Amino acid sequence: MMYTDPIADLLTRIRNALTARHTQVVVPSSKLKVAIAKVLRDEGYVQGYDVTKDRPQPML
Repeated sequence: MMYTDPIADLLTRIRNALTARHTQVVVPSSKLKVAIAKVLRDEGYVQGYDVTKDRPQPML
């Protein structure tokens, strides 16, 4: 059986994007991930975030 950790996935995607020098990261959105993104923005770790709802699954 496989378990996924959405918070670890979010942080890993951000870390991998920084390593690859990408300026954007797209991840499936949730209320918890948005709250984490807000804290990361407020603390200066990310410049900003945006939630797009143009797909069946909102993206952060």
